[in-house]
Amino acid sequence: MDRPVTRSFHRIACENGMLAATLDGGTDPIAMLIVSGGNEIRAGAHGGMAQLAFRISEQGFPVLRYDRRGIGESSGDNKGFLGSAQEIAAAVKFLRQELPHVKSVIAFGNCDAATALALFGPAAGIDSYILANPWVIEASIEADTEERTMSAGAIRSRYWDRIKNPRTIIDLLTGKIDFGKLLKGLKQAARSEENSGLSLRLRDALSGLGKNTHILLAKRDTTARAFLAAWNRPDFESVRRESAITVKTLDSASHSFADEAAKNWLTEKLLEALRAT
Repeated sequence: MDRPVTRSFHRIACENGMLAATLDGGTDPIAMLIVSGGNEIRAGAHGGMAQLAFRISEQGFPVLRYDRRGIGESSGDNKGFLGSAQEIAAAVKFLRQELPHVKSVIAFGNCDAATALALFGPAAGIDSYILANPWVIEASIEADTEERTMSAGAIRSRYWDRIKNPRTIIDLLTGKIDFGKLLKGLKQAARSEENSGLSLRLRDALSGLGKNTHILLAKRDTTARAFLAAWNRPDFESVRRESAITVKTLDSASHSFADEAAKNWLTEKLLEALRAT
């Protein structure tokens, strides 16, 4: 049953800055912390994060989200996702102090926010994790443009999707696809590759979480493909055996789960995780 949502605005002290935060109230003892990816503000792309928080709070779960230092309405220096441990810790501490009835905090992050949560969540006292399209990409100076941020596995996956499409042959014959660019992409896809230092760091973090962890992937998204390429390599074998870690995929290219079907799927998975905590 949908419940009325009370939304309040707060300032959270964080070392040399203040985090602008929004809390959607709820009576359930399970609360959600939303951590934004990249330099996205807590309102999200076109208000997506605000809408998501509202949907979750309607079901009775409190939801806190905030702008990282140096982003949006927050003060201080932006240290990037690898320097965001203090923000995550400050947000969890505030949530527990503001809502003393909360017994467990489940954290959700997309892209580099997912990776940051895996790295820094244990020290912050997070009880469970929902990690969407975790970021494992480290740029290669040899690659060009878009492929600079794509692993060979992600490139192979993208080209395999194109090859399966009969329209690709027609586009090649009619000149709509640049044959030279296609060959260059195939060369990038064929290169041998090992997991990046960041992906190995994420692997070690996942191994040490010891908490229920739900990994959600828009499987045609470039970031998700890069994660899957790392996940399926031998380096991740021990993590794949972790019973507390589940991986679920959506046949979508929407990195931020922006279309209606993807929004509904994401909301459903978040609520499933909250109710199971």
